[in-house]
Amino acid sequence: MVGSTLAYSLAIEGTVGEILLVDLNRERAEGEAMDLNHTLPFTAPTRVWAGDFSDCAKSDVIVITAGFAQKPGESRLHLASRNVTVIKDIANRLKNVVGSAIVIVVANPVDILTYTFIKSSGLTPSQVFGSGTVLDSARLRYELSAHCRVDPRNVHGYIVGEHGDSEVPLWSLTNIAGVKISDYCAICGRECAPGELEAIFENVKKAAYRIIETKGATYYAIGMGTLRLIESVVRDQRSVYTVSVLLIGQHGLSDVCLSLPCIIGREGIARVVELPLDEVEAEKLRKSARILREAIVESGA
Repeated sequence: MVGSTLAYSLAIEGTVGEILLVDLNRERAEGEAMDLNHTLPFTAPTRVWAGDFSDCAKSDVIVITAGFAQKPGESRLHLASRNVTVIKDIANRLKNVVGSAIVIVVANPVDILTYTFIKSSGLTPSQVFGSGTVLDSARLRYELSAHCRVDPRNVHGYIVGEHGDSEVPLWSLTNIAGVKISDYCAICGRECAPGELEAIFENVKKAAYRIIETKGATYYAIGMGTLRLIESVVRDQRSVYTVSVLLIGQHGLSDVCLSLPCIIGREGIARVVELPLDEVEAEKLRKSARILREAIVESGA
């Protein structure tokens, strides 16, 4: 559902001129392409078609959403061993046709699968990144906007680390219209009970589990978030998003993929932004990295 939702969003917004759908079930891909093509009289002209891995040659962006879905009550890390096998197969099929394309990994557990794809494909780390905590950061902004009754576009905050249970909210840097979240209550006029921010973060962290329990999968928000990543690449916008990247010393961490704010442009990852974390946040980020390293080893990534 993530792949088809992303394709639908791309077609509606006219972000790209051509969309290729590749699926293990070729008939499913052809059906999705046919359905999407019937939207084109209402949208911008776009070529939508179903093909194979070899057809990915000369692509600007390749997005990987394939993999086993997360089950109710299952953590993203529990998916690791099953989906590592899938991502290795995809990397092997793609590595001779990727060329200069930017590869975005969306399948979960995204940090482990991004690491796996980089190591299996031999591509440069700047050319491959995962959707990471783009969605988690968006959920944080929404929850804060609902609580403070303000447009979510005016809420600025990041969640970093694992896209999963060890993710880290950066409260020290979160702000609304430039005002630190810790100081905003006086402006907001609403009384905040002790632990209010922690409760908001728990809602963010458990959101995927709740959605999976109620409707089976999450795909609207991550589809739109991935569209923005593609847009930043193909239009060389150099926008900042929290995506999963292979670290090479940032915050003292190496040889692990996790999310930090990154400048994204036509070359993929133009820069990883090292934030001035407080010591509590820095230690939580290191702990998240340790959990992911252990999972990488256990999954055979």
